[in-house]
Amino acid sequence: MLDSVEGIVITETPYGDTSKIINVLTKEYGIIGIICKGAMSIKSRLRSVTMKLSYGIFNIYYKKGKLSTLVSVDIKNNFKNIRSDILLISYASYLTDLIHQVLKQTDDIAIYDDYINSLLKIEEGLDPMVITNILEVKLLEYLGVGLNLTSCISCGNKKEIVTLASERGGLICKNCYHGERIVPLSIIKTLNMYYLVDIKSISKLSLKEDIVKEINNFLINYYDDYTGLYLKSKDFLKTIEKL
Repeated sequence: MLDSVEGIVITETPYGDTSKIINVLTKEYGIIGIICKGAMSIKSRLRSVTMKLSYGIFNIYYKKGKLSTLVSVDIKNNFKNIRSDILLISYASYLTDLIHQVLKQTDDIAIYDDYINSLLKIEEGLDPMVITNILEVKLLEYLGVGLNLTSCISCGNKKEIVTLASERGGLICKNCYHGERIVPLSIIKTLNMYYLVDIKSISKLSLKEDIVKEINNFLINYYDDYTGLYLKSKDFLKTIEKL
């Protein structure tokens, strides 16, 4: 029976001479494998709609726990702006790889909406670093290392917070402070905003460049120290950002 599911291609692998197998993150079933017969052929109508980041309605013969078979794809957004910019495609590739890893830890489909909305906001022209950091903050909870942005990581005190230290895993109050680098309270407030904001509702971003960079550096260190994830796409993104 033909089934129609919303989803986005997160990986693609050649299969035989002319076909490919794609992994699609779907709203209905999570990640599913789909065989795309003849999709590697130059003349195939499936060729352009089965590339990584193809986002749309996938019309398939669904087989639970097995490879489904693709019939056609109705594209919702081809991410034209992202695909035409090496920096934006680097952010999108990193977020896709990150989501793939997070979904190995949880099957919470709420992640799907945050991921898709992040890509859509980057496509619309919003700052890719800020959008990426917002999604990174939200994903920490699913990885079991969520940020505590309400009280001291050592004693639980909610008052007299003096800094945020990635090496200690959160906020530090005056009594527990041991010489860590002082992070302005504006950084802490912005991080908390990142955690609480609905990505879909963001229409514009008005943040100071120094705050954006400070938070990005904090999250790089925090992910390195606490998640155990190593993604080549992140290293590539760091290289592109320096150009």
